[in-house]
Amino acid sequence: MKSIITISREFGSGGHSIGEAVAKKLGYRFFDRELVNQVAERSGFSPEFIEESGEYASAKNSLLFAIATANQYTMNGISMLDKLYIEQTKIIEEIAQEGSCVIVGRCADYILREYRDCLHVFIHADMKSRAKRIVERFGEQERPAEKRLNEKDQRRKVYYKNYTGRTWGQAQNYDLCLNSGVLGSERCVELIAAACK
Repeated sequence: MKSIITISREFGSGGHSIGEAVAKKLGYRFFDRELVNQVAERSGFSPEFIEESGEYASAKNSLLFAIATANQYTMNGISMLDKLYIEQTKIIEEIAQEGSCVIVGRCADYILREYRDCLHVFIHADMKSRAKRIVERFGEQERPAEKRLNEKDQRRKVYYKNYTGRTWGQAQNYDLCLNSGVLGSERCVELIAAACK
């Protein structure tokens, strides 16, 4: 039985709600926003700043991300973004050592790549399903849903590549890749739970 599940996900694919439902089904602890709050407590930055500076880094390509990181030094010579990543890594490792849990995002699949007790999952879906989900969740906005989806995913890719050296969403990085647009959230929950046993 796998006791640690990491869930990476395309924006709007339902990864958060699937992860939460898996945790509830298996009786595991669940970390998404809770992880952000822990990083905030330790770093002194606000949760909102951590969300924007972390997975949703504003740079749209690796070079701009590297430049932005290099230009944001703290007193000890480490950039703010690097400091947040280091703190986040420590917390994710501590959470994993404490036992059964589901961790959404934050490069947890990479950080815990050496843990044998992990199941690494990637949730994706077609553009139409994802656009429908974010409109239902966040309401209509000025920018088209597809543009918002592409921007969020591009930022996740850049952040992930910068800190892991790997390609975000590439099947080889995960144990299980599920299309929530085809399978539906409930079936995804069942498959993840079954894969843990």
